[in-house]
Amino acid sequence: MPIDPMTEPPYPFQDLLGFRLVEWKADYCLFELPLEEKHQNRFGIPHGGVYATMLDTVMGFSGSYTGDLSRKRLSMTLSMNTNFLSRPTTDRLICEGFRTGGGARSFFARGLIRDSAGHAVAEGTGVFRYRSAG
Repeated sequence: MPIDPMTEPPYPFQDLLGFRLVEWKADYCLFELPLEEKHQNRFGIPHGGVYATMLDTVMGFSGSYTGDLSRKRLSMTLSMNTNFLSRPTTDRLICEGFRTGGGARSFFARGLIRDSAGHAVAEGTGVFRYRSAG
């Protein structure tokens, strides 16, 4: 699916890790990451911080879509839980975020990371608060 025309450029830490926005719409977001040696921990598997960062970002984005660049919505993480399920069997991660509820000031989200073969490797839930763009 093509990227929405309102896609914003990666923030610096996202750019450093190398994950990219693939799809973004109301209550949903998808990022992908081609795995490289720099993502590995001492055991030669992706570092848990890579998973946590991707989950935090995708869940925050899932509740922040407005469809209008002039009405940018930002969110901050209040609470997040991460479960590490397995190791990837391929060299690409796919991370999806879903806004699951909330109101005018805060929202709830869940996220799932799979490898490109479809195997779940990490999941998370979070609580986020909306904040102003300025």
